[in-house]
Amino acid sequence: MNTRNAVINRRDLLKSGAALAGALCLPSWFVEETLAHAAADEPNSPNDKPGILLVGCGGMGTGDATAASKFGNVVAVCDVDSRRMEEKAAQFKAEGKYTDFRKAMTHKGVDVVINGTPDHWHTLVNIHAMRSGKDVYSEKPLTLTIDEGKRLVAVARETKRILQTGSQQRSNARFRLACELVRNGRIGKLERIITILPTGLSGGPFASKQVPAELDWDFWQGQTPVVDYVPERCHMTFRFWYEYSGGTITDWGAHHNDIAQWGNGTERTGPVTIEGKILVEPICHGYSTPSRYEVQYTYANGVKHTCRTTPHEQFTGAPVGTLKPADERNGIRFEGTGGWIFVNREKIEASQPELISQELPASAERLMVSNNHMGNFFDCVKSRQPAICEPEIGHRSVSVCHLGAIALRTGRKLNWDPAKQEFVGDADAQTYVAREMRKPWGYDAV
Repeated sequence: MNTRNAVINRRDLLKSGAALAGALCLPSWFVEETLAHAAADEPNSPNDKPGILLVGCGGMGTGDATAASKFGNVVAVCDVDSRRMEEKAAQFKAEGKYTDFRKAMTHKGVDVVINGTPDHWHTLVNIHAMRSGKDVYSEKPLTLTIDEGKRLVAVARETKRILQTGSQQRSNARFRLACELVRNGRIGKLERIITILPTGLSGGPFASKQVPAELDWDFWQGQTPVVDYVPERCHMTFRFWYEYSGGTITDWGAHHNDIAQWGNGTERTGPVTIEGKILVEPICHGYSTPSRYEVQYTYANGVKHTCRTTPHEQFTGAPVGTLKPADERNGIRFEGTGGWIFVNREKIEASQPELISQELPASAERLMVSNNHMGNFFDCVKSRQPAICEPEIGHRSVSVCHLGAIALRTGRKLNWDPAKQEFVGDADAQTYVAREMRKPWGYDAV
């Protein structure tokens, strides 16, 4: 996704704090604090730039590698689509060119891995990278299943590698401000959260086609069941098939539900009940994830969380353009006993302006500051401190999305134990927590 407004560069902040405050709808007191606590995001010296391996040379992988090249040198690229691999090797002037990520990680000089693969490959690539001694910037959603997240968190702790989840809204001052205000009771007692996501794609049935000569279709499918090549299953639209992703609830939902968790103070736990309703059924032999849906979550603290699609904004892979009425906009709305705050990639607003403009007291709870998501990752590679969206947080955020998808697939209210990370008294729902992997792929293969 385009992150044009998602990163606030420290150099730009220094140019004009007051002007930026107005442009980004941020109060001047908050901009001053952000300047005072901003992490350094200047490029490393030429002799202190780690070597980068890009795995997955699609749009997001390319965007991430471009951002990362400010802090390191792209020395190798890897993709099962040889055309893409060659194009990106030329673009980044990378000497290493691979179609197998395991061989790519043996390339001399690779220190960090940018994982821009489709969702079903995230976990195995990340685990292999960490076990190979590499730090990882992984695209969201972090995993395809909840069980994968539990395993990934364990490997990160075992290997002590740095892993940053690409939920870049955590490095956007607008979202951090909203969460700090909510967590400090600015809108009174938090009662409800609403996350609005774009409508997904609905299409099909789709015809099988001949596999392009440049694509290793079997490797692309990896651990998933073997099917005929269908262009709509691959590249950009893979996210609308349950075999490879979860639709917009795990795509945009990994962003917005992450912020919902942050504002609710539940970023290391999760909801206790989940109930979903499909509003538009998928077409037989077409995209398998529903395009429109609504999910209701309840947390142990009593907060109700609604995650639903807007009927007016279809998935494009880019941020929303025109603002819509408050109940239809792509974004996050926090509602409390004393008002509401809405935030998205375009603005932050509240039921009363002073809810935002009034400075927080010195005793207020403050959240970790990151003004550049990729910069935060490379800073943590050097400091060995956890990144702003480290594995446990990335896992818990996408678990909310997975729980919603499972509720939609089962069609009934589910009870969840966030401590044990398992469904209560529901063996059928529990079958969705993990997946069977097609051999030879599996955890023992990486």
